[in-house]
Amino acid sequence: MLNNTSAEYDAVMAICKTLFLKKTHDYGTAWRILRPESITDQVFIKAQRIRTLEDKKVARVDEDVTGEYIGIINYCIIAMMQLESDSATPMELSEDKVSQWYDDKARETKVLMFAKNHDYGEAWRDMRVSSLTDLILMKLLRVKQIEDNKGLTLASEGIAANFQDMLNYSVFALIKLGLQ
Repeated sequence: MLNNTSAEYDAVMAICKTLFLKKTHDYGTAWRILRPESITDQVFIKAQRIRTLEDKKVARVDEDVTGEYIGIINYCIIAMMQLESDSATPMELSEDKVSQWYDDKARETKVLMFAKNHDYGEAWRDMRVSSLTDLILMKLLRVKQIEDNKGLTLASEGIAANFQDMLNYSVFALIKLGLQ
């Protein structure tokens, strides 16, 4: 089977964006109220649930890991948007503005993915989905530490880059799980 990472990536992101825009229609941009730390915690909750389901193999709530990975992707997009926002950014944004901003963040993150895939040779294709979950949780712990340090780092990439990595790991997991 020939892999087409670009097409697979775009298919997953299209599903995520469709849900994101439907929720934007229903709720507006209520997420704008969230502080960066709260977004980090939302991603953590989703990743921790995935890990729990991977370990226990039984869910008591009728929501599978696919939906949780989609949630991680969309919260990562929100995080990147919030990191670019300031007090002049309106709380309520138009669906068109949100759609364009979503595309911009997704495109930037896809470019990063291809740069890393070039260097790593698509190693993710041979990884277990559970390892991708663990990498997301590790990145979350890193982000929490950076947030606790008020954004100051000595030798590490910043918060936005970590959210991009978590987004890409989630896309890889969804591709491996057959969502396209």
